[in-house]
Amino acid sequence: MRARPAPAAVTVPADWPATEAEARSVQDTLRARVDLTGPGPEVGTGTATGVDVAYDDVRGLVVAAAVVLDAATLEVVEEATAAGPVSFPYVPGLLAFRELPAVLAALAALTAPPGLVVCDGYGVAHPRRFGLASHLGVLTGLPAVGVAKNPFTFTYEPPGERRGDQTPLTDGSEEVGRALRTRTAVKPVYVSAGHGVPLDRAVAHTLHLAPAYRLPETTRHADALCRAALKAAVAGEADQG
Repeated sequence: MRARPAPAAVTVPADWPATEAEARSVQDTLRARVDLTGPGPEVGTGTATGVDVAYDDVRGLVVAAAVVLDAATLEVVEEATAAGPVSFPYVPGLLAFRELPAVLAALAALTAPPGLVVCDGYGVAHPRRFGLASHLGVLTGLPAVGVAKNPFTFTYEPPGERRGDQTPLTDGSEEVGRALRTRTAVKPVYVSAGHGVPLDRAVAHTLHLAPAYRLPETTRHADALCRAALKAAVAGEADQG
């Protein structure tokens, strides 16, 4: 078993929003920079990177993981973690402000190019059309998509039962994403464009990255890594205490 990387330190920028009003103002400013036309990378080419976070709310600690896969073979190329203080209180619709400093630190610790970034969450399928995948893509310039486990506040008709079946995820008459069946007879995931990738291609990437399980391999690896890194970080704090 390969050794886990030591976590990078998380630095919260001095001008990071401290209030809900400040965070919403940042969203309003940056949202205009979201690119939903792409075209983004071709499916199965280059690299694809999963990012995910885990929290210890008692200690005010967040750990992020970034795992780079070869997009053709889905083999792990590199992985990195970052750990630091939670940078923003829990507010629905503003979760990116809790997660982004740690995610950015994990991405910065990589030596391999991230390629497509797959977030465990939302892009434009967000009440303010600016979820983590969109925010991350705008800040880094990387193509990014969101693949969520639930549809947040949006509506959809259940897709057919076969892998690849999909239906629009809507807010009124606006399509903000897709409910996508990645495994036959298993509940769907919810895909949205983040930045630099159109929705149809985001769906195609998701199917390619999820050949055997409901969630993309990018997400599965990043989830396992951030959970292990959080456990190690908490154990390290306990040893020092």
